[in-house]
Amino acid sequence: MNVIHSTPYTISARGLVKTFGEGKRVLDGVDLTVPAGSLVALLGPNGSGKTTTVRILTTLLAPDAGTATVAGHDVRTDGAAVRRAIGLTAQQATVDDLLTGRENLELFAGLHHLGRRRARERTAELLERFGLVEAADRRTGTYSGGMRRRLDLAAGMVSAPPILFLDEPTTGLDPRSRAELWTVIRELLGQGTTILLTTQYLEEADQLAERVVLLNGGRVVADGSPAALKRQVGVERLALRPADPADLGRACAALPGAHPDAAGELTLALQDPDHLRRTLDALHRAGVAVERVRLRTPTLDDVFLELTEAA
Repeated sequence: MNVIHSTPYTISARGLVKTFGEGKRVLDGVDLTVPAGSLVALLGPNGSGKTTTVRILTTLLAPDAGTATVAGHDVRTDGAAVRRAIGLTAQQATVDDLLTGRENLELFAGLHHLGRRRARERTAELLERFGLVEAADRRTGTYSGGMRRRLDLAAGMVSAPPILFLDEPTTGLDPRSRAELWTVIRELLGQGTTILLTTQYLEEADQLAERVVLLNGGRVVADGSPAALKRQVGVERLALRPADPADLGRACAALPGAHPDAAGELTLALQDPDHLRRTLDALHRAGVAVERVRLRTPTLDDVFLELTEAA
């Protein structure tokens, strides 16, 4: 514990490189720092290197080059000390469907050598903390997705680690279950836990993270607070919806740089005060009628789209 609080960064990586297969470089000089007691979100498209970074920092994978320390311990030379200081909730749940929630937690407590009495006490504490008391003696295979993820997170907290790695913990959850897990994560953060979170949900990073690190092609392309990154992409966004959904493709062709979403709306960064008029003129020439037009401030989605395309 003294090591953790005596260093400015609980997690620190410099120049991480990792290559797989026939020269496929997944990480290409990644730098990353996570101060003690903070939550940093690691974002990026699929294949950008998020999970590879987590696997290196949790000693599951060795880097080809670069250095990394966790809780002041080198991940290459002092892996056992790193593992004692961390908890990990991976993309795939590690709990056993054939065991009850209580049995799963007691199993993890045994693996951490807590002793039988302390294992029972710690299990009871975690079942209460994660809202699983009523389901404690049901087989985990009967749990909902949100309950399974809460149990998985509880399993990662059995040893009360000061550092927690969450690798896309809410993927596949419904909005209610995701919000419940956010509440748990905020509680852990409020109690001083240091958290590195990877996520595909930009709203999740916006809600939880003090800093966002954006990876693309194995490199860091942005690093800052959510508010600072939004300011970086700057200008207001024009959101518009074609009157006829069938015209969406024609509207995209008429407006270079426009991004369509699943709801059939186009978003375009406004470059200057006259851009709105030019946009509507271009749609008129393309024969696209517009049902609705609105202006909005940038979001992390805009940061993601603009910086990952530009890199």
